[in-house]
Amino acid sequence: MDPLEAIQSLLFALLGALVAVPLSVVPALHIYNVAGFLVLGTAALGPFLPPEHLAMLFLGMITAYAILNTIPSIFFSAPDESMVFIVLPGQKYLMQGRGYEAVALTGIGSLGGIAVLFLMTPIAPHLFPALRAILQQHLHWVLWTVIAFMVMSEWPKGSDRAPAGWRRWWDGWRNLVAGLVTLLLSGLLGFVLMYRTILPVHAAYQNLLPAFVGLFAVPWVLQNLLARVELPPQYISRDVDATPALIGRGVFAGTLGGLFAAFFPVVTGGIGGLLAGHATAQRDDRLFILSQGASKVVYYVGGFLLFFVPGLYLTRGGMAWMLSTLWRSYTPQTYYLAVAAVLLSGVLSYFLLLLLTRGVIRVMGKVYYRHLSAAVLVFLILVVMAVPALGESLGRRGGNPVQPIDILRAALGGLAICAVATGIGLIPVLWGARRMNAMGLLLLPIAMNMSGFGAMVAGWLGLLQ
Repeated sequence: MDPLEAIQSLLFALLGALVAVPLSVVPALHIYNVAGFLVLGTAALGPFLPPEHLAMLFLGMITAYAILNTIPSIFFSAPDESMVFIVLPGQKYLMQGRGYEAVALTGIGSLGGIAVLFLMTPIAPHLFPALRAILQQHLHWVLWTVIAFMVMSEWPKGSDRAPAGWRRWWDGWRNLVAGLVTLLLSGLLGFVLMYRTILPVHAAYQNLLPAFVGLFAVPWVLQNLLARVELPPQYISRDVDATPALIGRGVFAGTLGGLFAAFFPVVTGGIGGLLAGHATAQRDDRLFILSQGASKVVYYVGGFLLFFVPGLYLTRGGMAWMLSTLWRSYTPQTYYLAVAAVLLSGVLSYFLLLLLTRGVIRVMGKVYYRHLSAAVLVFLILVVMAVPALGESLGRRGGNPVQPIDILRAALGGLAICAVATGIGLIPVLWGARRMNAMGLLLLPIAMNMSGFGAMVAGWLGLLQ
């Protein structure tokens, strides 16, 4: 590859990281949705942004997003599907005035995950194609095993303080029942969105955003509003309470979970981090936050890097699927360039993470937290209406005019999906179950499709008529 072309590609990756900065701190705005709009606009951007440069732009964007979306997850309680676990220890740190430290620990874990991806560069072209050949025929039952473990990990854990009789039974079993109900209802919603979404056809590719916002973001914000949460002053520390050995353990556990999530379809960084946490017997909040930082970066960035591994041709995650319609990576040089782009973008994003967190803390010191939560809730509602409406506008091609009624249908459809998902997402909040069970939205439909009976279940539900 020409050195000038390589430098130009790295500059596009850094540009992507800078583009992702304001997008990553906006609550509930997923980088995949923005990337989808860019792919739709490639016809107009083609002369200025050819596919190979778009790939590097996406690398910078996904790397920055994986690191910087820690800020809204901890400070605004609006996590995405890969961050639902870190919010609990992160919220504990926040209520202790140590939100900055929680963000810094997550960033250190993220840098550790990127370092592991770099160290795996020489073996990745040999390891992952062999793993794919071995596991390709077994993905469906592995996915069912993950679902079974999620249910089993909600084992009854009552307080033994309830009166004898059915009340004591319910005290012990309510979290398990709530987890199962959340898993099944979110899976039912996933089937509806997959087979018969209410969004107009040109906006249907955006139907997951309202669902994820309703399942994971809105319940937390409502909880903040109803509980009248008041944050203590946040202390900006100059160091973190973590030894090199603890950091190494956290990065190791997070990398295990992130690699599992990146390689297996539908499994997110949060689920992978949970599995790795059980496997490595994590009991420390610092260790947990570090591991989740590494897990989500390896999940997002490592999953996208699999698309660049020569001879693998594996698409994992929305970014890779969108790019695969325009471009493919075939040479080792492109893969090494992609790893270099991730390194540069990751280091830049870490320092931006600390800088932006300081700015957020200053703003939060001047704004009543309940008012901030209300503003976040209003913004979430606007997002779930605006993104499908924009998708409907951009999705119409071939000279078909966009009618206002179609845009309104897309906006109201997004709001309706979010409202239903919010009802499901409130179940674990109110009954003490893991919010991870809401990932049944993707896990159940795709596991059934991979097992060969998804269409049959959809038929039973009347979704194929």
